[in-house]
Amino acid sequence: MTGERLSAAERAAEHLTDGEWHRLHPATPLLKGGIVFIAVLGVVLSNLRERLVGFFIGAPDFGGDPIDEIYNRGLEGWALLGVAIVLIVCIGGFYLSWRMHTFRISDDAVEVRSGILFRTQRKARLDRIQGINVVRPVIARVFGAAKLEVSVAGHDANVQLSYLSSQLADGLRGDILRLASGAKAAENIQQGARATGVAGVADILNQRVNEFLAPELNPSLAPPESVVKIPPLRLIGSIVLSGFTIFLLLVGAGLVTGAATGRLWLLLVVLPGLIGSISFYIRRFTKSLRYSIAGTPDGVRVGFGLFSTSNETLPPGRIHAVDVSQPLLWRPFGWWQIRIDTAGHSTEKGAAGQPNTTMLPVGDLDDVARVLSLVLPEFATPAHRELVVAGMTSRGRDGFVGAPRRAAWLRPFSWQRTGYALTDGVVLLRRGFLWRSLAIVPLARLQSLELYQGPLDRMLGLVSTRLHTVSGPVHPRLAVIDRDRSLELFDAVAAGAISSARSDRSHRWNESAGSAEGETS
Repeated sequence: MTGERLSAAERAAEHLTDGEWHRLHPATPLLKGGIVFIAVLGVVLSNLRERLVGFFIGAPDFGGDPIDEIYNRGLEGWALLGVAIVLIVCIGGFYLSWRMHTFRISDDAVEVRSGILFRTQRKARLDRIQGINVVRPVIARVFGAAKLEVSVAGHDANVQLSYLSSQLADGLRGDILRLASGAKAAENIQQGARATGVAGVADILNQRVNEFLAPELNPSLAPPESVVKIPPLRLIGSIVLSGFTIFLLLVGAGLVTGAATGRLWLLLVVLPGLIGSISFYIRRFTKSLRYSIAGTPDGVRVGFGLFSTSNETLPPGRIHAVDVSQPLLWRPFGWWQIRIDTAGHSTEKGAAGQPNTTMLPVGDLDDVARVLSLVLPEFATPAHRELVVAGMTSRGRDGFVGAPRRAAWLRPFSWQRTGYALTDGVVLLRRGFLWRSLAIVPLARLQSLELYQGPLDRMLGLVSTRLHTVSGPVHPRLAVIDRDRSLELFDAVAAGAISSARSDRSHRWNESAGSAEGETS
C-alpha cells in the first residue's frame, strides 16, 4: 500500500497511530455530561435559591425575590465571587478529566486510560476487533465531534474514543482497520508538526452543515451508493405491522373495555404509556432513515440515522451467523429482515432502534440478495441465490434435506419447511410456518454442533440439532430431523468446520495483499 492510496482523513489521523498517548477532542467533558450537569445545576439553583440565600445570609424569613435581598444587603460582590468559584471549580474539573483521558494506538492494540481519583485502562487487541462504529450524536455534530467505538470479542470489552473531531474519527477508523488487516503502508509516518491552514468562519460553518447533511464526511471512506434503499412508506409499514403494534392494540382494547365498564382508573395507569409509545415509533423511524449498506475493502459498512448518525464497519470473517426472517404480517408485502451474530456488539442502537446486529431492517427478495452478497461474499453465486430463495419461501425440498412425514406428529404445520442444506463451507437451516426463518452459518465460525432427543423424538426416530455460535439474535437450530440424516449432518459439519477453519485467513484479510504491494514498491 502506498501513501497515495490513503484518503485525506486517514493522512490527517495517521500521526495518532504512532504508539504514543494522545488526548481527545477539547469539548469531550462538555459532551460527556457537562451540558447535563449545567442544566441540572441550573434547575437546582432556581428551585432552592430561597433556601440557599437564607442559609448563607442568615435570614430565612425574608420576603420577596432572593436576588433583591442580596442587592438590598449589599452582597452582590460576594454572590458574584461565589458564582465565579463554582464555575472555576467546574471548569477545572472538566479540564482535569480531559487531561487525564488519553488514548494510544500501537501496531497490536487500542488503549484508553481515564479517571482522576480512580484510574481505569482498557485495551482492545487489533486481532480481536469485530467492528468499528463511528457515531455522531446531534449535539456532538454541532462541535464537529464524533465518537469512535472499537467492538472486540468478549463481555464488556469495547473501547470508546469519546470524542474526536469528525475527520479524525473517520480517518482513524481507516487506519485502525488497515493495521488490523495486516496491510502495511510503505511510507513511514511523517514526524513533526503538520502545516495546517487557518479556517475562516465561513469554512467552519460550511463544514458543520456538510456534517449534518452527510453520514460520511469523506466519500472515499465508503462507496457513496448504498446497495439497498428503503422507501419511507415501506419503513413506516414495517414499523406499524410489528409485534409492538399488536400489543398496543390489545392494550387499547382492554382500555376501552375497562372504561366502558366504569374502570376509569385504567386511563390513569395505561394512557401515559400509550402516549409514550408515539415517541417509540418516531425514534424507530428516524433511526432507520438514510439507512445505507455498502462493501468496502475492509468489510461491510452500515450507516443510518437522521439526527444522530452512526456508521459501523464489520471486517471480513466477523459474522458468525445470519438469519433471514419474515413475520407473518409482512408476508403479503414480501418483506424480510436480516440479523447477524457477531462476537462483539456496539453499545449504540442500530437501525430501527434495534441492536446493531440488524443488517437489513426491512427489504424485499432483491434487497436480501444484495445484503447477503456483502455479508457472505463467497456465497453469492446464482446457484447459491436459488438455494437461499428456496430456504426462504419454498414449502418443498428444493435441495434441502427435509424432515420425514412422521415429524408431522410433533410439527403438524412446519414439518415440510423444516430442513437443512450443506454447501461450500456453509450450512443453511430453514424452519417456521407462521414466522419463516432461514439461518446461514459459515462453518469456519462454528463452535460446536449438538444433537439431542426427547422421549417422543426417540419413539419416532427423530433428532433435534443445534449449531452453537456466539450469542446473538440468531438461533440456528432444527427439530424433527430424521435420526440417520442427523448423523450424516453431524459428520459432514464436523469435517467441513475443521477444513474451513484451517483455510480461513479473514482475521488478517489484507495481509497477503499488503505483503505483495510492499515487495513491488
